Amino acid sequence: MCGNNMSVPLPAIVPAARKATAAVIFLHGLGDTGHGWAEAFAGIRTPHVKYICPHAPIKPVTLNMGMSMPSWFDIIGLQTDAEEDEAGIKQASEKIKTLIDQEVKNGIPSHRIVIGGFSQGGALSLYTALTSQQKLGGVVALSCWLPLRHSFPQASANSANKEMHVLQCHGEADPLVPVMFGCLTVEKLKTLCNPSNITFNTYPRMPHSACPEEMMDIKQFIEKQLPPI
Repeated sequence: MCGNNMSVPLPAIVPAARKATAAVIFLHGLGDTGHGWAEAFAGIRTPHVKYICPHAPIKPVTLNMGMSMPSWFDIIGLQTDAEEDEAGIKQASEKIKTLIDQEVKNGIPSHRIVIGGFSQGGALSLYTALTSQQKLGGVVALSCWLPLRHSFPQASANSANKEMHVLQCHGEADPLVPVMFGCLTVEKLKTLCNPSNITFNTYPRMPHSACPEEMMDIKQFIEKQLPPI
């Protein structure tokens, strides 16, 4: 079982308090697991929404001297012009699309599913939504960037999500993924989606993490995009 994808544990799930008519799939950052984010969503849960926080597979990360850790894809560098793991990003994105398909099979239509993530997970959620033919309920992109940005707009030519709502959030004191990455990402997103559906919130003094104000903004976005039915 060493290192292969069969060994990835099942996602951390916060079940809906009543019948689930909507879902949030949220992807953690590099070196983390889904458990912490499942706890965070349990604190802002909406009764009809199921929260799914999958765990990334363990793989070597070039940025961290080849050390193995939970990672959706390899990260080679954090500069804007760094080489990217194109094959790994596309492979990870297909896995997330499969997770979305599973929820659709469970009876939740794709337009009632919001995907999102933090840092590397946020990057993957943006790429997945922009290349998906599944119409989604929205994206929550935290402290992140758009991977393979030079592949757009061609990569999103067949996307069902040109009108999707995006909540992008970033800490102004982020030393790892500078807020400038967030600003550049928003500008790019506005050329790929309806710009009036994109919200960019920044938080003074917030480092590469989350804060209570941001969590409340996420809660409100989810409640607006996934109302009770």
